[in-house]
Amino acid sequence: MSVPTSPIVAIPARLASTRLPNKPLAEIDGVPMIVQVLRRALEADVGPVVVACAEPEIADAVEHAGGRAVLTDPDLASGSDRVHRAVETVDPEGTHDAVVNLQGDLPTLDPRLVRAALAPLSAAEVDIATLAARITDPAERSNPNVVKIATLFPESADGATPVARALYFSRSPIPWDGGDAAQPLYHHIGLYAFRRAALRRFVELPHAPLEQREKLEQLRALEAGMRIDVARVDTVPLGVDTPADIARARQILDSRGT
Repeated sequence: MSVPTSPIVAIPARLASTRLPNKPLAEIDGVPMIVQVLRRALEADVGPVVVACAEPEIADAVEHAGGRAVLTDPDLASGSDRVHRAVETVDPEGTHDAVVNLQGDLPTLDPRLVRAALAPLSAAEVDIATLAARITDPAERSNPNVVKIATLFPESADGATPVARALYFSRSPIPWDGGDAAQPLYHHIGLYAFRRAALRRFVELPHAPLEQREKLEQLRALEAGMRIDVARVDTVPLGVDTPADIARARQILDSRGT
């Protein structure tokens, strides 16, 4: 395997959110949230962008904004399955050798994070790449909604983005810190870059015991022996799950003038 040269970004989106129904169509700064995420993906400038839609209402909003949308089966089990189906639809020849899976609820995402997610794929043995940031809020250390990564980042003397192998993901605080709050824990950011072949293999794998226990699909890949490397970044993007998150996203975008 070689360094990917032709990535594509795919954004999975569906209306059936339990905490915030119709979330992709929530208005943020005058446009639906999914359009804001589409704009962040385009600003990253790593390759073409496609939105993998479960419903035609989302596709209509994307296409009205000038984006590319693909309707996918609403019964697909996960965003990764939706992304795979959309990419296979728009690129059946396999021209794009890497796929960035960008969640559709990150309207204030720093586009640089999309580029950072591709960095670990420069190592030929890496199947999947993702991101993490050091936890700075003590409450997040034990919060089960904050997914953590067991990994050990090297010290980077040359200013390069630190990259390490992901050993495990959990909703529990890992690794054990012995009560020493100065020991770093890392917040996993659910943005993935797959080699094309790795994405195809991943969606064909059966659901795995640890995946089901932790409710974390990336453990399916680790249990199957796939390698996931993680790049360390400085910020965690705002994920929109509540009306309060929408209000916060509007404030952030207003302050940027986006």
